[in-house]
Amino acid sequence: MFKDWPEHTALVKKAFGELGKSHPKMLQAYGALDQAAAAEALDAKTRELIAIAVAITTRCESCISVHAAAAAKAGATESEIAGALATAIALNAGAAYTYALRALEAVETQR
Repeated sequence: MFKDWPEHTALVKKAFGELGKSHPKMLQAYGALDQAAAAEALDAKTRELIAIAVAITTRCESCISVHAAAAAKAGATESEIAGALATAIALNAGAAYTYALRALEAVETQR
């Protein structure tokens, strides 16, 4: 096991709460983003599947932890989560491929 994810999730939520006490306007603005997303056409499970996929592409362990818990709570199956993660992996591979083309061009134009 890489990490005690339930413990990590609890620590992240606690830290958010503490930061919110010191900077309530910032936490309110952050919460407003979540509320705005929730007001759109996607259901909670779909939003969490997207969130966990984005979390791995941005390499945010705290995001992975929080959104994994939320995806499970929203009823996402292991297969749905695996599908979302596979999509994120494929997208990262595609991004690396296109940046490899840029690197090759940079080398070629500077010979």
